[in-house]
Amino acid sequence: MRAEPIGGVSLNGVMVIDKPAGVTSARVVATVKRILKGAKVGHTGTLDPAATGVLVCTVGAATRLSRFFLAAPKTYRATCRLGVDTDTQDAEGQVTATRPVTVDEDRVRAAAARFQGTITQVPPVFSALKHRGVPLYRLARAGKAVIKPPRPVTVYRLAVLAVNLPEVVLEMDCSAGTYVRTLCADLGEALGCGGHMTALRRTGCAGFTLEDAVSLTTLEELAGQGRSAERVIDMNTALRQMTDVTATPALARRIANGGRLTAADIPPPVGQETLKVVDSRQRLLAVITLDPETQRYRYICVMPHQP
Repeated sequence: MRAEPIGGVSLNGVMVIDKPAGVTSARVVATVKRILKGAKVGHTGTLDPAATGVLVCTVGAATRLSRFFLAAPKTYRATCRLGVDTDTQDAEGQVTATRPVTVDEDRVRAAAARFQGTITQVPPVFSALKHRGVPLYRLARAGKAVIKPPRPVTVYRLAVLAVNLPEVVLEMDCSAGTYVRTLCADLGEALGCGGHMTALRRTGCAGFTLEDAVSLTTLEELAGQGRSAERVIDMNTALRQMTDVTATPALARRIANGGRLTAADIPPPVGQETLKVVDSRQRLLAVITLDPETQRYRYICVMPHQP
């Protein structure tokens, strides 16, 4: 894959966007692609149109790394409105039921604590999850709602930041695939009054936070000054949570050609089977994983040759 040059700088890396409300994640990607003058761009985890916050976009060769960001834990801040159910479990849907809110703050906190850890969720019928190749939200809008079976997700941390009934503000670290609006609705059910999510902001993903993010407006301004490359995080740095090993020049050449690697070439760190390999200039060469039985490495991805 050839890197996309902008202002003489090749763009292969990650760009973290602070997604605004009211636009789809796909529209954000299209905007970034236009700003970067046609560079290959993808995103690594959809945010609903009404949601805001960290959207990790891969640029150029870094699109090969998307799987690592998709599977990474996420951090969210959400506002839940108790007493009102909607068909979409958020404020975009139609109200399906209203119930009085008779709980107090102590009961809210006690109920929320039960959602920390590994839990099961039924994916919302209005979601991008597919059934026989068709997104569930399209089927639901056509009056053919499909209910998927429950599936496990993990909430590593769930904090109640504020209780101003009927509103509750939550913050959580959770596994990929967790539906925050479903958690809000389930919390309402646990309290006997129902509820839905009224606001969602992703504050972290794969180690990236809002401090790493740039708004589309600022990115447009930087592009006008020929400085958009300043917001691209190199591929090695982007995989900040992965253990790295530095290859010798000879080993780097072998990796560039997809040559066989064994544990004798790269002794695996204790407890680590998946590694990133960098050269002497700390540029990402490949991501590899060790087969413990054969003691051979399998290439998950190899980066384009860098002179």
